[in-house]
Amino acid sequence: MQWTVVVPVKPAAMAKSRLGLGPQLARAIALDTVAAAVACPLVSRVIVVTADPAFRPPDAEVVAETAPAGIDAAVRAGASLAAGGPLAALLGDLPALRPADLAEALTLAAAHPRAFVADREGVGTTLVTALEAPLITAFGDGSARRHRELGLAPLTPRPASTIEVDVDTVEQLAVATALGLGPATSTAARAAEEGRG
Repeated sequence: MQWTVVVPVKPAAMAKSRLGLGPQLARAIALDTVAAAVACPLVSRVIVVTADPAFRPPDAEVVAETAPAGIDAAVRAGASLAAGGPLAALLGDLPALRPADLAEALTLAAAHPRAFVADREGVGTTLVTALEAPLITAFGDGSARRHRELGLAPLTPRPASTIEVDVDTVEQLAVATALGLGPATSTAARAAEEGRG
């Protein structure tokens, strides 16, 4: 089973403000997330939706927003371009994501019409799936609860799966760093720390 994955990406100047490490790090995190999705053996197409004109990841299709309309709206815009088949929305803030961990989550999702993966804290959501359109999402604060209330099946990846490790804070970045950051994030994080030193 091959999946189309939609990745909504905020403009770097607006993203990851709680990290306080600058837009280059935010863009690098999204770049590594998209690269992991592109490298996943179960993913045939990656559609990035963004209002950031500088974000053009290799091997992914980019849908340019004229202005940020929110995560759910971006997901709908990307999903509308899919030509049928299984769909997934993957948030662009998973800098330690391994392609194998995404593949595992998608394999688990194949057993459910609609499903989601909660973040490590069990409050947010990192992945939403649908075996066929529509792809129903309710991202934002407390999204795990909302996805459950919408009838999506909660998925339980293996312990220490990187699919659950999103990054919004310095503490979460430390967790992702311990698991192994992608190359773009690793380089940008070092540069940001050196710039603060």
